[in-house]
Amino acid sequence: MNFRPYYELCKPGIVRMVGVTAAFSYVLAAAEQGQGSIWQLFAALIGIMASAGGSAALNNVIEKDLDARMERTRNRQLPTGEVRSENALALGVALTLGGCAWLVFTVNLLCAFLVLATAFLYVLVYTPLKTRTWWNTSIGAIPGAMPTLCGWAAVSGQLDFGGWVLFAILFAWQHPHFYAIAWMYRDDYEKAGYRMLSVVDPSGTRLVIQVILFTLLLLALSVLPTLSNMTGMLYLVGAILLGAHIAWYAARFVVGKTRKQARALLLSSILYLPALLVVILADRGVALLASL
Repeated sequence: MNFRPYYELCKPGIVRMVGVTAAFSYVLAAAEQGQGSIWQLFAALIGIMASAGGSAALNNVIEKDLDARMERTRNRQLPTGEVRSENALALGVALTLGGCAWLVFTVNLLCAFLVLATAFLYVLVYTPLKTRTWWNTSIGAIPGAMPTLCGWAAVSGQLDFGGWVLFAILFAWQHPHFYAIAWMYRDDYEKAGYRMLSVVDPSGTRLVIQVILFTLLLLALSVLPTLSNMTGMLYLVGAILLGAHIAWYAARFVVGKTRKQARALLLSSILYLPALLVVILADRGVALLASL
């Protein structure tokens, strides 16, 4: 049996992104609270990423007919018949609920609850709203940012200010990221019936305003970990440089609004999260060495 189509059905790129953000949050929480372990982080990532993959499969099931209308998605496993809908549904439910059950027994109840809530918001709230309102991007950014809360809760079974700061950073980050995608594929989205802002306002005026506002918000929020004593100066410098990098490409897109500039903004946003994780790990390493 060829398992590759089922693997692709779970959107591994998105799952990896979820893992990166959850790990980023876990590392910060562990450093601040003086708790955590490699085993606990590993266990948390298994459950969080399994549930994310299940949610992605369920999203594919719901959007099967819409995906068939779009050039960028028409070759996915369900529209082509490579995977049957009932098999995808079974896989999605098993991974989503299995991941949550794993977290209950290996991590803690709060982490499992947050992961289940993320799946609910993504599959049953955000996904249907994509064909109803352009606000779907901001609403979808809520479950998109929740892996930070899941990673934070995995450490001690509680949430505090630091977890919400990371949630806010990821919430803001998703807007320039997804608006760039929406602009690149606006014709496809319109063909499928999605109510993206790039479809509702084809001039792009409102979309670039959103990009400006959320890029500036991202810059402001990204310095909060240092201002709240969660991180040191190394993180602050790194966060400012990474923020300036994404702001540069956002500014170019705002001025030109070409597909090439949207793609450059997208790539910049993709670089941002793993680079920020590297910076936080380096910052924590320096702090540890200084305490020896």
